Amino acid sequence: MAEVKTGLVLEGGGVRGIYTAGVLDVFMENSLTFDGLMGVSAGAIHGCSYLSGQKGRSIRYYRKYVSDPRFMSLRSWIKTGDIVGADFCYHELPDKLDVYDHDAFLHNPTPFYVVCTNVETGLPEYIPLTDMKGQIDYLRASASLPYFSRIVELDGKKYLDGGCTDSIPAQAFLRMGYGRCVVVLTRDAAYRKSPEMRAIARLLYRKYPAFIQALEQRHVMYNRQLETVSALEKEGRVFVIRPTHPLTIGRLEQDPAKVQQVYDTGRADAIAALARLQAWLAQ
Repeated sequence: MAEVKTGLVLEGGGVRGIYTAGVLDVFMENSLTFDGLMGVSAGAIHGCSYLSGQKGRSIRYYRKYVSDPRFMSLRSWIKTGDIVGADFCYHELPDKLDVYDHDAFLHNPTPFYVVCTNVETGLPEYIPLTDMKGQIDYLRASASLPYFSRIVELDGKKYLDGGCTDSIPAQAFLRMGYGRCVVVLTRDAAYRKSPEMRAIARLLYRKYPAFIQALEQRHVMYNRQLETVSALEKEGRVFVIRPTHPLTIGRLEQDPAKVQQVYDTGRADAIAALARLQAWLAQ
């Protein structure tokens, strides 16, 4: 009988995703590994440090740079069209300031997928990343927030934030042959998404009607995914770790103390769930 593959699914959420970094550091401390990892936006970003085994890296550079205008700022948005500084975050930081361990990533056999939204089709794409240096722009595309980022053009396609079309890609992993998933969410159990700003979407993305439709239906998609995850959890096919209370920061938080608090919450929730998770994984 074939062994069931277990995937790790990481939701996005901008700076709120530092919660996931706390969870992942606890996973590393306890040598928890998975047969595949799929990350969306900030989930993909923090998943990188997990796959390279760099415990503490995410919170270290967030504490140091989250209030730096080169990292994320309205000034960057006005000057470049990207509220997150593309050159700083995806080149200077991992190449020089807090060096990413590319060798460790390359030697980690865990398949890694990032979710990007194809702006022209309005559909999600699941991009396998095997080279963090050569494919870094796919990571950037997955985390490029609509309204606050330029469209990222790669290999003749146009991409933005994967969370626009598949925020919690547990079903995508199941379709790929993974029998079960651990899902890390960045919203508490009571949260439900509200509709997008339709007028702004129709103005900014008027050349991309399929993407406009995706944005207009994003809240429906997300809330339906929450229901699906809940049903899969009851069936024993999904194990969920999520904030036990609403997180107090938004997507673009710049206060290092608040960022630290949310990271600590992720650690505490992961530690509280650890024994149950280890027993579930051992089944």
